[in-house]
Amino acid sequence: MVFIITGASHTGKTKLAKMLVSKTGSFCLSIDHLKMGLIRSGNTSLTPYDDEELTGYLWPIVRGMIMTAVENSQDLIIEGCYVPFDWKDGLDDTYLSNIRYICLSMTPEYIASHLSDIISHASDAEKRLTDDDTSAEDLIRNNLAFAEGCRRAGNDILVIDNDWESDVSSWLGSI
Repeated sequence: MVFIITGASHTGKTKLAKMLVSKTGSFCLSIDHLKMGLIRSGNTSLTPYDDEELTGYLWPIVRGMIMTAVENSQDLIIEGCYVPFDWKDGLDDTYLSNIRYICLSMTPEYIASHLSDIISHASDAEKRLTDDDTSAEDLIRNNLAFAEGCRRAGNDILVIDNDWESDVSSWLGSI
């Protein structure tokens, strides 16, 4: 099985991926690691701030990795924000039946009432070099954009509106 975990920044994608690794023993690919490897190796002139262009550049590579994992009956977790809403395009039912996709999205109310928690947990799964520019407004805007894009495309969304741990644990229990 291939799991795709996506969502806006600070939604807990990497933390959820680590929890899923513990539960399933699957390998995990952070799309951020792929991105930075390609940028630092000089294989692209894109920068870490070129989000829209990076999605178009990285997704064909990630999709090819997913296809290979399915063809080889390998379990894989892919996590990152560089997954297009039309991610199913180019994948037939042979692949889609072996993929479980989830988009994490925090409600505006959750962000407003848990902003300090969100920021304090930002390095739970990885050390962030800086997190000084995180604002409630940016988080709300980005989460609403991900939720709307996923809804329009018919993708599964895990809405975080109560408690991150319990909302995510409920999803993990369904696996």
